[in-house]
Amino acid sequence: MKSWVSVFVILSIFMLISCQSGDKVLITEKIQYDVNIKSPGTDYDWWIQNLVGPDREQLVGEILEGAKSGKYQCWDYYNESLSPLDIRSILSDTMILSIVDNNPPYETYDTTIIKTIELKDIQRLRFLERWEREPGSLQIEKTVYGIGPVALTFDPEGNERWYPLFWIYVDDEFIATLNKN
Repeated sequence: MKSWVSVFVILSIFMLISCQSGDKVLITEKIQYDVNIKSPGTDYDWWIQNLVGPDREQLVGEILEGAKSGKYQCWDYYNESLSPLDIRSILSDTMILSIVDNNPPYETYDTTIIKTIELKDIQRLRFLERWEREPGSLQIEKTVYGIGPVALTFDPEGNERWYPLFWIYVDDEFIATLNKN
């Protein structure tokens, strides 16, 4: 009886090792996409494109505070390093608008509008990832290279637009490739 148990254990170990020995299949080295973290519609179930308010605020708060304090190294979209001062400048949007008075003599005057990007303005996160899958299955493994907050802002014409603020790269091997360029 012991010999059957031993054979069974050895065969089980062999099968387990052989199943894991296959190399992963690379789907893409880099993929970038936005994820809504605040639901764009009230008719969705609460969990669709949504993180619960306190969880969302904690995550976005950590990203913003870590970026402003220098806890996290930040990068722009050209992979240039950003300082905490650069981040504070990015989070404060200044526009100078020329406005024509509606009353005679219809003079034009300039006005400065300063809009600070706040926690509530970050409704999306942008991810940069590597995707691989197990051979013979659709089980996908994702490696997150970076996370970037995306804010809802307005352009000088008053149109809403999504604006990526900065990257925080979280994968040391990926960061090493940036430093080689």
